[in-house]
Amino acid sequence: MIAFIFPGQGAQKLGMGKALADAFPVCREAFDEADAALGEALSTLCFEGPDDQLMLTEFTQPAILAMSTAVHRLVRSHGIEASFAAGHSLGEYSAHVAAGTLSFADALRTVKRRGRYMQEAVPVGEGAMAAVLGLDSGDVARACAEAAEGQIVSPANLNSPGQVVIAGHTAAVRRAGERAKALGARRVLPLPVSAPFHCALMKPAEERLAPELRALDAHDPMVPVVANVDAEPKRTAAESIEALVRQISAPVRWEDVVHRLIVEGARTFIELGPGAVLAGLIKKIDRSVAVYSVEDRAGLDAVITAVHRQPTAVDRS
Repeated sequence: MIAFIFPGQGAQKLGMGKALADAFPVCREAFDEADAALGEALSTLCFEGPDDQLMLTEFTQPAILAMSTAVHRLVRSHGIEASFAAGHSLGEYSAHVAAGTLSFADALRTVKRRGRYMQEAVPVGEGAMAAVLGLDSGDVARACAEAAEGQIVSPANLNSPGQVVIAGHTAAVRRAGERAKALGARRVLPLPVSAPFHCALMKPAEERLAPELRALDAHDPMVPVVANVDAEPKRTAAESIEALVRQISAPVRWEDVVHRLIVEGARTFIELGPGAVLAGLIKKIDRSVAVYSVEDRAGLDAVITAVHRQPTAVDRS
């Protein structure tokens, strides 16, 4: 059984999608649709930059979604379908476009506002994120609780065994990092992000985006989408939207998402979009599953070859 997975913010790179758009009309059409939906040249930003604009959250998020959707359409055009979908943070929107829950145009416009609301929720410099390596999630949570001192700091991304990202007030994140080292963390790496995502400081962004999400024309997903907030498969439009609302200020439980997909029967994971971060995380979570990343022709060829070797892995329902 195949699961499509979609990357989140941080996967962006200058030039992403250009070679695919030049080679495959289905990819070019996706980028053209994105430009039309936003009324701006998002494709030019992806292909040519400027890099500093591509790194701004409100542009990064629709850019990654556009790239992921183009790759998804390309893979499907070769007859490869999935039984489940999931995405990391922003990638959950890409998953819902792939599943038919949200239209591509609505999702693009929504994530652009999402990015702006998240950026505006906390003044620049007042929030931070850091990756804690080599410490289990329980001890990371303990470090955050002991270091908060009346401020906010909490696990934000539970990515894989020994990799948990924390987020909150800048000083609290620094204190939690020191406490995590005292509890045995191998390293604590400050992350170059513009806001402290997936923590309580994002509540203002959640409150702004919630009515807009609930007003969208959403449909029951054609395949279940396993949500970040609770690692549960969402099978209706209503529960899908509510998961996206809650996701803004809640931690991304990626390790649990992957375990749930495996429990549901997924044995082949195909990452669709820029980079291969999620593929790397999945390999750390469970080495028994097959993992592929598609962001260029070489990745596409590898997936086609693998699926043709295992024709029963393709769910064409």
